Amino acid sequence: MKDTATPDSAPTPTQAPAEPTNTRAGRLALARGLVLELALPLGGYYLLKGLGASQWAALAVSGLLLAPWIGYGMVRRRRVEAMPVFTLTLLVVGALVSMVTGDPRTLLVRDSWLFGVVGLWVLGTLATRRPFMLSAGRSVVASKVGEEGAREWADRWDHEAEFRRHIRVLTAVWGAGFTADAVIRVVLAQTLPIDAVPLVTSLQWPAVLGALFGFHYWYITRHGLKV
Repeated sequence: MKDTATPDSAPTPTQAPAEPTNTRAGRLALARGLVLELALPLGGYYLLKGLGASQWAALAVSGLLLAPWIGYGMVRRRRVEAMPVFTLTLLVVGALVSMVTGDPRTLLVRDSWLFGVVGLWVLGTLATRRPFMLSAGRSVVASKVGEEGAREWADRWDHEAEFRRHIRVLTAVWGAGFTADAVIRVVLAQTLPIDAVPLVTSLQWPAVLGALFGFHYWYITRHGLKV
C-alpha cells in the first residue's frame, strides 16, 4: 500500500520522505538491542580475561551481564514475556551446570540452546493454522499501515492459497536459519580455542541474521508481499 504522490506533494531534493515514527523507533530499538546483546557479553569476556579472570569466570560473568538489560526491558514494558524469561533461565542454568562440570565449553554451548529451541518452535508452527511468519508479518504490517491494513493483509491467509504457501516458505527459512545457527554454535564451541569462540560466534550471529533478512526482503519483493 503506497501513497500516490502529486507534483505538489513530491519531496524536494532537500526533503526526505516521511517515515512513520513507530517504524523508525522500532528499528532503533532493534539496533540498540542487537548492539548491547552482542557488546556486553563479548566486551565483558575479554575485559575480564585481561584482568586475569579464568576462562570459566569470564564466560559466566560476561553472560550474566545481559540479565540487568533483560530485566530492564521487562520493567519498561511493564509485562513479563516468555522469551526474556526463557533467556534468563538459560543464563542461570548454564552457569550452574558449568559450575558442576567445571568446563567452560558448557557455557559456550549455552547460547545454542536458545537458538535451537527458537528454531524448532518456529518450524513447529508450520503444522498449525497460524505459522510464525503470519503473526510476525502482521505485527510489521500493523506498524506500517495500521490495524485495519494489517487485518486485510492477514485475511489473505484464509482466501489465497499462494499467500499461504509464501508464508510457510518464509517460516521454514527462518526456522531452519535459527536451527542451523544453533548447530554451528555447538560445532564452534567444541572445536575452536575457547578464547576465540566468543568473538567468532558474535560475528556469526549478525551474518546469519543479515542473510535471513536479505532473503526475506528479496522474497517478499519478488512475490508482491511488501506493504
